[in-house]
Amino acid sequence: MRVMHEGPHPVTPDDITAAARKSFDQAPDERLRFLLQRLVEHLHAYARDVRLTREEWAAAIAFLTEAGHTCTDTRQELILLSDTLGLSMLVDAVEHAAPAGATESTVLGPFHVEGSPLRSMGASIVEQEGSGEPAFLTGTVRDLDGQPVGGALVDIWQNAANRMYAVQDPAQPPENLRGRFLTGPDGAFAFWTVRPVDYPIPDDGPVGRMLAATGRHPWRPAHVHLMVSAPGFRTVATHFFDRTSQRLDGDAVFGVKPSLVVDFEPHGPDEPGAPDGWDATWYTLHQDVVLAPAPAAGDPDQPAGAASTEERGSQPGRWDS
Repeated sequence: MRVMHEGPHPVTPDDITAAARKSFDQAPDERLRFLLQRLVEHLHAYARDVRLTREEWAAAIAFLTEAGHTCTDTRQELILLSDTLGLSMLVDAVEHAAPAGATESTVLGPFHVEGSPLRSMGASIVEQEGSGEPAFLTGTVRDLDGQPVGGALVDIWQNAANRMYAVQDPAQPPENLRGRFLTGPDGAFAFWTVRPVDYPIPDDGPVGRMLAATGRHPWRPAHVHLMVSAPGFRTVATHFFDRTSQRLDGDAVFGVKPSLVVDFEPHGPDEPGAPDGWDATWYTLHQDVVLAPAPAAGDPDQPAGAASTEERGSQPGRWDS
């Protein structure tokens, strides 16, 4: 009679996932441990679900490597990738669900620049002729009760008529169509800019090739970016989308929300308030921004995997500690 001896237990895909997950068990930061263990679980589940091949995984690594190499001080290809996969909007929706009445947020995008010039109320952010059709934007920053928020910082940036932001275009002054404004006690803000135009996200790199390979376009609907902050309130990064844009139903980064679609009102050159020396149509827009209060310490409005800020440290999911 032949005796069969059992050999070593073969390593299964589940064994690999379990070992990778367990490798993070001793991470001292609870939130970081939670994030990485769940990342392992979901990444491994995806690879099993689609039966990912080595060739496909190598191509993905090459794509991400090229995306990293494409990044510069004025271009962030990895943000573009996140945006075009809908991940940026998903993260925003998960973290920043607006309470009833508050201005909704949308993607920050890759073209925001810290330290835009602080300008006086009613000033122009246009620093180059030919940037577009003049538009005067006004509004009031309010709280959920309708009260004005004084001392709010309104950070504005947008593209010019040539469909490019100043950070993309060496021919534009670096601070063209960018500026910050502080609201007075009445919460009001006002500035001259240009009416926005539809534009394509940068599509000459790996993200552009991904869009082309999948039959997608790179276009975003016309919009003005705002980021509004004030002590005691949740900062909101949002857009004002032009209702006449032909791209509202096909934003390449999924950023359009109906509450953010606005009407630019046209005016003739002879109407009061027309910009000096302009003999064609110009526009006005009045749109308030409503801020939600900042979450109080101990509120349940926090990520899973960490019971409190004190338990997970002051920085969420620190990678460098």
